[in-house]
Amino acid sequence: MTTVMPKGDALRQAVKWISEIRKENNPPGDRKLIDEACLKFNLTPKDADYLARFIRGEVE
Repeated sequence: MTTVMPKGDALRQAVKWISEIRKENNPPGDRKLIDEACLKFNLTPKDADYLARFIRGEVE
């Protein structure tokens, strides 16, 4: 059985996950990270746009 998370929690977890992956020696490209996060955390296209801005450093 899967647990449904509130949208804000999924997005926060995705940001945290991306931050951790980017610390690795050979992280995947930004687009791949966003695509993987969207699948892993069941994010919306709006969330994907936020993640792209986050990666570019436009969001604090």
